[in-house]
Amino acid sequence: MPTAYRWPLGDTAHARLRDRVLKVTGVDLLPDDRTSQRYGELLSAGDPTAERFVAETYRGELGPEAARELLDRALDKGIDAVDDAPPSMRDLFVEFDSLPDWAEPEQIAAGAAVWRRWAYALGGVGNAGTMDTYTEGSLAVPLSLAGGYAGERALNRYLETSRWWIEVSRPGAILRPGSLARAITMRVRVMHVSVRAGVRRHDEWDDERWGLPISQSEMMLTLLGGSVGPAMGLYGLGYITSKAELESSLVFNRYLGYLLGVRVDDIYPRTISDGLRLLYLFDATRSHDSGSAGAELVESFVPGFAPRPDAGRRDRLRAWYHLQTQSGYARLFMLPQNRRRFDLPGGWVGVGLLLAQVPARLIGEVVRRIVPGVDTRLQARSVANWERWHAWQSERPAEFAAPSQLRR
Repeated sequence: MPTAYRWPLGDTAHARLRDRVLKVTGVDLLPDDRTSQRYGELLSAGDPTAERFVAETYRGELGPEAARELLDRALDKGIDAVDDAPPSMRDLFVEFDSLPDWAEPEQIAAGAAVWRRWAYALGGVGNAGTMDTYTEGSLAVPLSLAGGYAGERALNRYLETSRWWIEVSRPGAILRPGSLARAITMRVRVMHVSVRAGVRRHDEWDDERWGLPISQSEMMLTLLGGSVGPAMGLYGLGYITSKAELESSLVFNRYLGYLLGVRVDDIYPRTISDGLRLLYLFDATRSHDSGSAGAELVESFVPGFAPRPDAGRRDRLRAWYHLQTQSGYARLFMLPQNRRRFDLPGGWVGVGLLLAQVPARLIGEVVRRIVPGVDTRLQARSVANWERWHAWQSERPAEFAAPSQLRR
């Protein structure tokens, strides 16, 4: 088990938090011993099926360009249409194309609808939560080495992630063979394998200390960052996600994880309380060892929304709004003790802008539950606004490709 993983049962601050939550809500934040042990073990587990494919094709005789063309053909026409597909590729697609017993299509569809309601806010609160995790070297070092979320490129990589969020949340898209949503998801899975291999060979990576880059446990955390995590925060901004909707979002994220190669069925949360326990487990086992890598990632992101020097007045005002809004999300949803580690904009103007939207949003949440058809229209409007922002903010098409080499 990685040496950075420590479960501080005697930590006074976490014990007080646990007692307080238990008293107020009746929820015990302490995971059982099996979950805690398994979480630690999965910090050293990767994605063997996709790793065999990448080793045989991208790093084999085919080479990256031919392997990418082969993958695109299989995603476009189906694996059965690719006569020259190597065995590892067929194994990958058999796994990718199968529907697990627990993957109930109606719940997946309901979970995708939750993302459509959250829309732009999913990115705002999700990124604040992600920046909060950059205290950890196991998470920050791979991203710093790959470079996508560092420096001037941080916003572009976030836009790629947003494109994926938009596509997988479209009605029926993630279950539809040949959809853009599934194609992007497979490319992200392959990208993870390539980055994992490159980072693991790098001198800055320490297997004994951190386990495996982009491990099963860390990928599972991103699934909680698309379900339980944002739901808890967004209640305060007027997004009233019901228990049934939130449980559906857990299934939706679990299926996204399945397509991405996440295999944590034995500890993946079935309930909201289970999800909160895993988030608590991560927070209680932090090492705070990311150093300059974490600081660069956090301090690169929000400034990326600043107006461009050559922007016109209208575009500068629009950029200013998004800059303030993202600063507001960071102010609200990063833990104060972690936020103080980094140099970030104040965010209070953004907090005001976000809170000003709460009354109208609460009205919408009430009306969508009592008037037929309103929920569907609200989802469509939220996604349309999300896409308009994405098209305006984007300078180039999303690529979803691993870097040809690490930045240092």
